[in-house]
Amino acid sequence: MHVTKRDGALDLLKWLALLSMLLDHLRYVGISADWLYVPGRMAFPWFCLAMAVNLSRVGVQKTQWRYLGWLLLFSAVSEIPYRWYIPDPDTLNVMPTLALGLLVARGWQDRTLLSRLLGVGALVLAALFSQWLMFGVSGVLLPLALLLVIGRRWYFSLLPGLVCLAGNQWQVLYEAAQFGNYVAVFGIAACLIAPMLGLFLLRHARSLHPPPMRRWAYALYPVHFLLLLALRQLFT
Repeated sequence: MHVTKRDGALDLLKWLALLSMLLDHLRYVGISADWLYVPGRMAFPWFCLAMAVNLSRVGVQKTQWRYLGWLLLFSAVSEIPYRWYIPDPDTLNVMPTLALGLLVARGWQDRTLLSRLLGVGALVLAALFSQWLMFGVSGVLLPLALLLVIGRRWYFSLLPGLVCLAGNQWQVLYEAAQFGNYVAVFGIAACLIAPMLGLFLLRHARSLHPPPMRRWAYALYPVHFLLLLALRQLFT
């Protein structure tokens, strides 16, 4: 999501989200690394936070359709590599969730009739087809939850933390945690603190200047599935 004035902390957040996603998906390469589930819980909320930050800026009306267009394009482009790589996927790739989340957050933020109708429509679609969406309705609501806490005190970040946990099959995690599964315990903790860590980073890492992540970064999503698929062939 390109902006004219680069924000080093925001670029760093995007790179860390990408790294977290890569670590999470390494679990399907063919190695025994269930613990990678924990850092993987950071990826989606950090991508949602990057979206919320961009939405919170002045002049977003000129770029919101561009954001939506790129998300919809790579929703389609990514689906085949996603299904090649993820064993027996029961949802679509994450891009449709982000696209609907963008519409819901923008519908709340913008009082124009079109934005409100699109936001309500996106939320209805998410509710009707929740089983097909990665992270479900909670995932669609997460960008809005993060948008609402930007600029507020740190403890408000617990709200999107709960929304994040709800989108990560909290019942399964809770039951596993009761039996002492450390991956589930730390997975729950990661969901709850991911928004807080992301907001902390945005406030205190502005002096850093990582490589800017521009529009080409959308292509990293389908490409990383193909690269990991090739890597898996080396293990089998």
